[in-house]
Amino acid sequence: MKMMTYSEGIREGMSIRMREDPNVLLFGEDVGKFGGCFGVSMGMFDEFGPERVRDTPISEGAIIGCAVGAAATGLRPIAELMFCDFLTVGMDQLVNQAAKMRYMFGGKISMPMVVRLPAGAGTGAAAQHSQSLEAWLTHVPGLKVVYPSCAEDALGLMLSAIDDDNPVMYFENKVLMGVKGEVNSLEPIPLGKGKVCREGSDVSIITYGKQVYDALEAAEKLAADGISAEVIDLRSLYPLDKALIGETVSKTHHAIVVTEEVRRGGYGGEISAIIGEELFDYLDAPVARIGALDTPVPFAPVLEQYYMPNAADIISAAKKMF
Repeated sequence: MKMMTYSEGIREGMSIRMREDPNVLLFGEDVGKFGGCFGVSMGMFDEFGPERVRDTPISEGAIIGCAVGAAATGLRPIAELMFCDFLTVGMDQLVNQAAKMRYMFGGKISMPMVVRLPAGAGTGAAAQHSQSLEAWLTHVPGLKVVYPSCAEDALGLMLSAIDDDNPVMYFENKVLMGVKGEVNSLEPIPLGKGKVCREGSDVSIITYGKQVYDALEAAEKLAADGISAEVIDLRSLYPLDKALIGETVSKTHHAIVVTEEVRRGGYGGEISAIIGEELFDYLDAPVARIGALDTPVPFAPVLEQYYMPNAADIISAAKKMF
């Protein structure tokens, strides 16, 4: 067992594969000697050199386009964007090229690229640097999407993301970067496999990323009131562990879906729809869906906290079910 921060888990996953495979490389804005906007690639430039840890121009279109070309010609690129918000500049290269090339070429090429996407509010970075845009990417056939919540999962999912022959969108929550956790395994975590973070019998809280911690806090407080909450960390948004969702809902008969994204049109709605369509007979109450308010992310700290979902929202939703 080893203690690592969330950011160290990401770095270790990348470094393991870069030591093993010379075709794996990292590039993005300031990922070299500076070590990345959030310090994730600190020290990697010294270990792997400027050919494999490369600073790029300030052009997300160029970064994603370079990753597409590199992957199509046999490399395994990891492209870092400073903030997931900036993916908008590279959406054509990603959505219309990377996501579709393997399908349109009949599987004759692979597209083994990872796009790292720091996301989420809570750092005072305001409306253009704080969004959670995972719903956009889970909507696109051809893309895989993961969102780890702890150091061990960050490491294991990174290994699997690099190994995959399809484009993998790798979300990183900015608030979690310095959060430490136990790392008991250096093995890949299969995409499409969630986990039970806390067992319970009365209500299932289904979530991912930072909201796992909100869910665990809520579960602890609900237990004091006699409500046993099970906390599910999806980890992988696509492919999705529908079997795990089925197991927990069939056990508790109550479901709360929690995401940090804006609630309207969010990925939480997709999970809720799956539960409603495929697990309706197990439900004793409607699915509760919790997300951020329908507004751009505020800059003022007090408003930013008001905008974001929290443990109190989960507790309130759970108590309304009984």
